Amino acid sequence: MPLTPLDLSVVIVNWNVRELLAGCLRSLLRSQGVQFVGAPAPPGEQPTWQAEAIVVDNASGDGSQDMVRSQFPWARLIANDQNLGFTRANNQGLAVAEGRYVLFLNPDTEVHPAALSALLEFAEVHPQVGIVGPQLRYADGSVQSSRRRFPTPATFFLEATVLQRWWPQNRVLSRYYVLDRPDDAVSQVDWVVGAAMLVRRQVLDQIGGFDEGFFMYSEELDLCRRAVAAGWQVVYLPTAVVTHFEGKSSEQVVAARHIRFHSSRVRYVRKYHGPWLAAAVRSFLLLTFVYQWAEEAAKWLASFVVPGQRSRRPMRRERMAAYAQVLRSGLRYSPVPPN
Repeated sequence: MPLTPLDLSVVIVNWNVRELLAGCLRSLLRSQGVQFVGAPAPPGEQPTWQAEAIVVDNASGDGSQDMVRSQFPWARLIANDQNLGFTRANNQGLAVAEGRYVLFLNPDTEVHPAALSALLEFAEVHPQVGIVGPQLRYADGSVQSSRRRFPTPATFFLEATVLQRWWPQNRVLSRYYVLDRPDDAVSQVDWVVGAAMLVRRQVLDQIGGFDEGFFMYSEELDLCRRAVAAGWQVVYLPTAVVTHFEGKSSEQVVAARHIRFHSSRVRYVRKYHGPWLAAAVRSFLLLTFVYQWAEEAAKWLASFVVPGQRSRRPMRRERMAAYAQVLRSGLRYSPVPPN
């Protein structure tokens, strides 16, 4: 049944991943049953859903803005002259979006043809569901973990730390990653990874957009937590599939990625668990980076005497420099951490 125009707004925040962004936009045009405003109509079918695409570019230096203008004129481009961060840029797109649903989509993704219709159809028949996350897959087709329970205090000391490296199979993270449910099961969860996340406009009108106190990372966790607190459900929908070429923007700036991820985590802890736990988490994380710096320094020194290790010296020095930058930051939140 055709619905009112602008059922869906797709908001994509881009930073220096021009070719991946182009692939993402091309994948949108292959979506079954979806007509994007200003784009050619899908061949051989009557579209059910009317959609728009909004690209917010955070001052890319790789020609992304010119590429969108020349190759995808049907996509609305917001061209920032500085990197405003992921949350603020998403809110820029949200401010001009007209759809009844908003899909926040990373540029390093490709949407499978049936995914958008599956997300929209599910949301239409489940009015209590405010946020829907598709199944994410790696480039090789394997399932990428994308559904979560809310973190407990123990989670903050384990996830993405040396403890997870030493103790990967632990009950805390197994629960957090919802490993007790099959990947192909539709599930109500606490939150979904924000690489692709469909949000009902009513939810955003009620709770607001992303908290711009998070430059990037933990922002989707915060949004889902506010939605759940307001009485909405969050659902993982594996019948909608999106390929995610993970971390292609953030891997360009390794130290900044560490700073942004962990400082956002500390900010989330302070927001929902209080300043004492936040201080403990920050101190623990800084100690883990002291350990990692010392570990790399020892390996760098060993490369002078261990045969075959000389070629690894540049990598060791780069890691030591990155960890030192993290330590200098103190993992204290800055609106625009260093690039």
